[in-house]
Amino acid sequence: MSLIETFRVAVASLMANRLRAMLTTLGIVIGVGAVISLISLGRGVENYIAAEFQRLGTNLLVVQSQQPANPNRTRIEPLTTREAEALMDRSIAPNIADVAMDYRVRAIVKAGSESFTTSVAGVTPNFTSVRSWNVRSGGSFITEADVANNERVVVLASGVVEELYGFKEYDPVGQTVRINERPFTVIGVMEEMGSAFTNDDDLVFVPITTAQTRLSRARARDGSYRLSVMWVQAVSEDRMSEAMQDIENYLHEAHRVVFEGDQDFSIINQADLLDTVGQITGLLTIVLGLIASISLLVGGIGIMNIMLVSVTERTREIGLRKAVGARARDILTQFLIESILLSIVGGAIGIALGYAITTIVTALVEGLSLSLTLDAIVLATGVSSFVGVFFGLYPASRAARMRPIEALRFE
Repeated sequence: MSLIETFRVAVASLMANRLRAMLTTLGIVIGVGAVISLISLGRGVENYIAAEFQRLGTNLLVVQSQQPANPNRTRIEPLTTREAEALMDRSIAPNIADVAMDYRVRAIVKAGSESFTTSVAGVTPNFTSVRSWNVRSGGSFITEADVANNERVVVLASGVVEELYGFKEYDPVGQTVRINERPFTVIGVMEEMGSAFTNDDDLVFVPITTAQTRLSRARARDGSYRLSVMWVQAVSEDRMSEAMQDIENYLHEAHRVVFEGDQDFSIINQADLLDTVGQITGLLTIVLGLIASISLLVGGIGIMNIMLVSVTERTREIGLRKAVGARARDILTQFLIESILLSIVGGAIGIALGYAITTIVTALVEGLSLSLTLDAIVLATGVSSFVGVFFGLYPASRAARMRPIEALRFE
């Protein structure tokens, strides 16, 4: 019997039991759809996280105070404005392009009858360039003159505008808000940051000297002022490691760090953090794919079960075909084709289901973009075809091994 004739017989057998064939493919449909959807979800989350870190800047280093790992060193030397100014000296730190100073205090911000408790960030004018975060059109950011004169001016983040005025698009420039009962004039509103990792959209920005003197007493022992964070911009992304080393060398000496574990500061490398998160999300994608593959396994077992039932039901048919000259390999090929067709059709429907799910999730979840990639389609199609061959082989071989006389006598 030719392969074309065997294929025709296999298709005719499946069409004769359409409902059973459809229900058999359901496991493959769900499995393939789940594999594609979860792989797309994992990659979408990975791309989303990468984009969020890119917005923060891949050549950005964040320096903060921390408790030393050495329990014998209990005192934390604060970061100071003098240290930040020293790191901007190219003779001390040649791999650092700029340093934005940031000192934060908790405060109550009021506008009319509305109030909001949040962090007030006293910053330097270069904060926007170092953080790659701009002011909305129609407003301005803190200037050198504002810092020099301890001016009571404020720039609001979009989340604070929404809390105080009802919606983010409101323009409060020129109006007065009260920070811890002190009047401040609004000079600008920051563009929406929308980061999933920080609450920057809930910040209020004032001149750093205003935060250090009017809203707090931040004088340090060396006569300068304490800082909460130093946002350090490396000369380039390629020189991040060298910039970190510049910071460590200077702060080790300034903070009298002698032994490992005495460090009372931490340096967060955005690029390294992005790589680490990328590895974690990549592993998550693999795990999600493996979990979804369990559905394919269940679908394959379903195909084997139905094919075994089909072989039993068609025992007399198999005996008759063998009696009129069909070879064992013809019977084997016919049942394998049926199994593979069930898997391929189920895989095709599963791909369509996966595409529909990714489209719906992309439309419903703001900022999360899922796409159906070629490798996911190839993987799902290959796995579904393998399932058809693997789980159809035993029923097919069982049918092929039947003896014609015994098959014809089967009741």
